[in-house]
Amino acid sequence: VWGPLSDHFGRKPIMYTGFAIYIGGAIASALAPTLAVLLIARFLWGIGAAGPRVVTFSVVRDTYEGEAMAKAMSFIFAVFILIPVLAPAAASGVLVIAGWRWIFALCALFAIAVILWSRRLAETLHPEDRLELSFSRIAAAGRAVATNRDTAGYTLALTFLFGVFSSYLASSENIFDQVFGLGSQFPFIFGGLALVMGAAMLGNGWIVDRVGTRRLAHGALVGQITVIAGLVAIALATDGRPPFAVFAVVMAGMLALQALMLPNFNAIAMQPMGHIAGTAAAVIGAVSTAAGAVLGAILDRAFDGTILPFAVGAAVYGSSAVLCVLWAERGRLFRPLLQPAIAGGLESAPPAQ
Repeated sequence: VWGPLSDHFGRKPIMYTGFAIYIGGAIASALAPTLAVLLIARFLWGIGAAGPRVVTFSVVRDTYEGEAMAKAMSFIFAVFILIPVLAPAAASGVLVIAGWRWIFALCALFAIAVILWSRRLAETLHPEDRLELSFSRIAAAGRAVATNRDTAGYTLALTFLFGVFSSYLASSENIFDQVFGLGSQFPFIFGGLALVMGAAMLGNGWIVDRVGTRRLAHGALVGQITVIAGLVAIALATDGRPPFAVFAVVMAGMLALQALMLPNFNAIAMQPMGHIAGTAAAVIGAVSTAAGAVLGAILDRAFDGTILPFAVGAAVYGSSAVLCVLWAERGRLFRPLLQPAIAGGLESAPPAQ
């Protein structure tokens, strides 16, 4: 919903509308008298949060292309990864000092601060580039996303990568507790591995200028498959219970390589979609996140007290991501990034020959 709206009304009005709903949901959560009201308010909160998320990627696509876009995506993904790591510790501090309602109240205050700060941001979608808000136009934009080989292929690859990542998020506490007996140290281990991922994403912004988006993304993809193959071999050799140090090193490598793929895959998928950046960002984000969560849940349910189901599942999903990329690239990896689509039309840019 937010994507087509931002393609019609512009980025900033939709961003502010999303923030307004977000703030309303946060305040309602802070004042909720019952659990049912809290859950409804949290649902409203999530709807509002989706608006600025879609607009963020749309603004980046409006403003940048090629390697510059991949570099900007790196910093955005780094924030998305690091904030959830830091937020629980911050919330715990607020909980001790002021009580749980203030956690939600501070989120509302933070959103207000972001609104005031974002007034410096210029509107990136010019009036002449805005699209009609109609079902036929939205359907045409959806077809453009689904039928562009690069966008569709890399969106599917992102979905499988998110499947691995969401499975790790869901299974990691059980793995560290039941496999390695380190449940009490889980927050520190999880936070340390997340910092590795965030640091790699920040480093991606520097590396992509020198290596190129596709070379870096494809190299990381090959590297991750190699690391996952090693994880499967280790799991088989140790009956799914390897030494913790070995598992931690392998997971750090996997997460770092994922950090080099996620922003770059997203940039490649968005590159041909400059003319419908809002709709494309919404579709890519919704498909990869929702379907990836389903894939992760399937893998999470297979947990049997060892790392073997996770390792095998990561190998299956990782191999599927490779196949999606090979399909998108017609079997040719490490090509230059595509030229952007021509603004104003609904036809997606054809893949480079």
